[in-house]
Amino acid sequence: MHDTGRLAYSIKETCNLLGLGKTRVYELCNSGDLKVKRIGRRTLVLADSIRALIAAAD
Repeated sequence: MHDTGRLAYSIKETCNLLGLGKTRVYELCNSGDLKVKRIGRRTLVLADSIRALIAAAD
């Protein structure tokens, strides 16, 4: 994942970035492995938490 300067990604974008399905991404969000912010009805996954998840997998 290259740094685009974005702070957060939608669930759909997160699925595409990680190559995971929506159910698995929601599981990671609910477990706290991915940090989210809810703005209105939108759920945004924080870019830093995506990077941390990938780094922890190494």
